[in-house]
Amino acid sequence: MENVMELEAQFQAKIDRGEFIEPKDWMPEKYRKTLIRQISQHAHSEIIGMQPEGNWITRAPSLRRKAILLAKIQDEAGHGLYLYSACETMGISREELNHQLHTGAAKYSSIFNYPTLSWADMGAIGWLVDGAAIVNQVSLQRTSYGPYARAMVRICKEESFHQRQGYELLLSLCRGTAEQKAMAQDAMNRWWWPSLMMFGPHDAESAHSAQSMQWKIKRESNDELRQKFIDKTVAQAEFLGLTIPDPDLKWNAERGHYDFGQIDWEEFNNVIRGNGPCNKQRLNHHVKVHEENVWVREAANAYAKKNAKKSETLVA
Repeated sequence: MENVMELEAQFQAKIDRGEFIEPKDWMPEKYRKTLIRQISQHAHSEIIGMQPEGNWITRAPSLRRKAILLAKIQDEAGHGLYLYSACETMGISREELNHQLHTGAAKYSSIFNYPTLSWADMGAIGWLVDGAAIVNQVSLQRTSYGPYARAMVRICKEESFHQRQGYELLLSLCRGTAEQKAMAQDAMNRWWWPSLMMFGPHDAESAHSAQSMQWKIKRESNDELRQKFIDKTVAQAEFLGLTIPDPDLKWNAERGHYDFGQIDWEEFNNVIRGNGPCNKQRLNHHVKVHEENVWVREAANAYAKKNAKKSETLVA
């Protein structure tokens, strides 16, 4: 028992010094499980998040828009790969991660259970959803687990492109016809509140926040990150000429921040429990594609083994 307490003290001291925890370092089992939960949820979100955008590839209004959207979706596949790989350094297999997703043991971001009803949604997802992700992920570049932090460096660079792509798309619509401007406003109305929910419940109601802050897995709290996102987004909305659908939104000079209305946490919890507009559709699609492409994984593994044997023969 004393040895475990000593190891925990050394572990925390290393974190307090700002050093990374690496895969071969000793770590508390709870730290490992917390990271697997967080990183896998992040990875699942990147992969499931490809679905609502993939829905618009064939309907993009120009070749330029199609190429941009394809590049964005490709980036998200890459993000999932980096994050699954970071997860695997903690001793869990890709097969187990997928099993957890398919059985509901692991979650993904609630935002990806909403439908994409118009082309303007591609702009709203890029600007609001990826914008919220950037606010959260910039601080994760300094998270205490080394493989996760290093994966986030590249992911944040690419997410910045996604956010600008979405904003530029909405800017074009807002400067277009009255119908296009109305379509952009409709997308704003539907995606604003789910974007705020992305940061998770209030700090006092978050089961993991306090411990994650101590271990520096998280560097900023849910409420701090949500406030930061709102403060930076209001001016962007004003430039677009879009109205944020919150009658309680106003600048508070004393706080130096925007005050905003109450989030519908009942809706958030309902979506998390699997009762959102597209929960079953998103998960069923992932399961179907995973099962239909077993042969691809088997072929890739067979090819890798063949090359490994060839390399061994050459070395011998």
